[in-house]
Amino acid sequence: MEDRRRSLWHAVADATGSPGQPGWARSVCRNGVAVLPGVDAAAVTLRATETAQDLLGASDDWARALEDQQYTLGEGPGVRAFRTGEPVLVDSLDIAGQHWPAFTDAAHALGMGAAFAFPLQFGAIELGTLDLYRHAPGMLAGRAMADAAALADLITLALLGREQAHRGGQDWFSGVGSYHDVNIATGMLAARLGVNLGDAFARLRGHAFLLDRTVLELSRDVIAHRIDVDDLGE
Repeated sequence: MEDRRRSLWHAVADATGSPGQPGWARSVCRNGVAVLPGVDAAAVTLRATETAQDLLGASDDWARALEDQQYTLGEGPGVRAFRTGEPVLVDSLDIAGQHWPAFTDAAHALGMGAAFAFPLQFGAIELGTLDLYRHAPGMLAGRAMADAAALADLITLALLGREQAHRGGQDWFSGVGSYHDVNIATGMLAARLGVNLGDAFARLRGHAFLLDRTVLELSRDVIAHRIDVDDLGE
């Protein structure tokens, strides 16, 4: 038991960089995959709302692609774990299809067999989720499940240790990171079409889905004027 706790702590404490930075989160995710049996990939995503998030880091491009699909489609285990504050355990795509049909299709195409999302939260403070992925279907073993929950707690404490020191626990999600581009594009769309931000984001997400692209990719095209904003109003 003590050795397992030590391994989990080192997965966070030995990560490269400072908590809250992309390089640190990527290192934590890779370390987590190494110490959690049955886990093939991991991602740490900060979330302010279901439509405002920042992929802080992922163990590899596969995990990053799955997180992009959750963000683009607005559904998936991470989205639900953040909404409910409870772990979401999906041991097969058959189960996932009952809840998130669009994400299930995308996950199947990407070769995902199972996913497990753990909220990053401390009391009333909700930071985001630790999402774990497997290529093959199947539940994590009891030990790995307990260790995954413990790793999520350690990540939360590491993030709060940095953010609370600088911001007193307030306004921790300040729009940094790559998904800031999505916020800019959403604002541009809202202003051009005369709609609120929620409707603008829904249109951005809908067109990304129709074009089989991520919201982030489409947002960057909007910002660079590679796509006509008026086309997104249809």
